[in-house]
Amino acid sequence: MADSKIMATQHAEIPKTIYDLTVKDAKGVDVDLSMYKGKALLIVNVASKCGLTNSNYTELNQLYQQYTDKGLEILAFPCNQFGEEEPGSNEEIKDFVCTRFKSEFPIFDKIDVNGDNAAPLYKFLKLGKRGVFGDDIQWNFSKFLVDKDGIVAHRYYPTTAALSLECDIKRLLGVS
Repeated sequence: MADSKIMATQHAEIPKTIYDLTVKDAKGVDVDLSMYKGKALLIVNVASKCGLTNSNYTELNQLYQQYTDKGLEILAFPCNQFGEEEPGSNEEIKDFVCTRFKSEFPIFDKIDVNGDNAAPLYKFLKLGKRGVFGDDIQWNFSKFLVDKDGIVAHRYYPTTAALSLECDIKRLLGVS
């Protein structure tokens, strides 16, 4: 009997959709992702000191401005696992993104996307779409597009320009 209790606790239930997860915002407050039900989500692990920073934030802003009123939300998760290119505190990161790039999409708590301490969100995302090189996120600005039902629809590599996702975004939003 005791063994079955141990087994039950070791096998945490795998979320069915992204809406079953809770994350923390940049201030450490819980955010239930079910608040985004019915929206397409573009989820990105971001960094402030990466060679891909300028182009990605610029293009993410363009997508956000063009499609947020049509049902797209962009969720940015700072991560310092790649070349220590996101060393700042959540407050410093948010200040950088909002001041330098004037980004209006939400910036969440800094997380790990790989390894034993990977955030449950990223464990879920990686289950939905394996990469060419396995499950691990390869670098900053890996992108996941999640459909309105909370299921991972596409995974894109860091070098994939955010604006090149426009056709997939439009398809998920049902706009032309």
